[in-house]
Amino acid sequence: MRGKDRTSGQLFSYVNLESRVRPDHPLRLIRGLANQALAALSADFAKLYSAVGRPSIAPERLLRALLLQAFYSVRSERQLMERLEFDLLFRKRCSVATFRVKA
Repeated sequence: MRGKDRTSGQLFSYVNLESRVRPDHPLRLIRGLANQALAALSADFAKLYSAVGRPSIAPERLLRALLLQAFYSVRSERQLMERLEFDLLFRKRCSVATFRVKA
């Protein structure tokens, strides 16, 4: 079953990721282009997934993460997952839900 390509929102977050990434950052433009391409592929992705079963991670999220891996020369998927855990830029660009920052 195909997962949804959306974030769970800012429910437990005190960090606005959009304000943490500078407005002229190149990834803003690249993300727009990638989102257009992924939207065009959405119907093809839907054909590849079953209608029943446990939802997967959305293929759009996976492809966005792989783009970041290539752009930032992250050597392995394990390192990519570590970067997604700690790097706010990666979290925002992959539409990963944010976390609560404890003081």
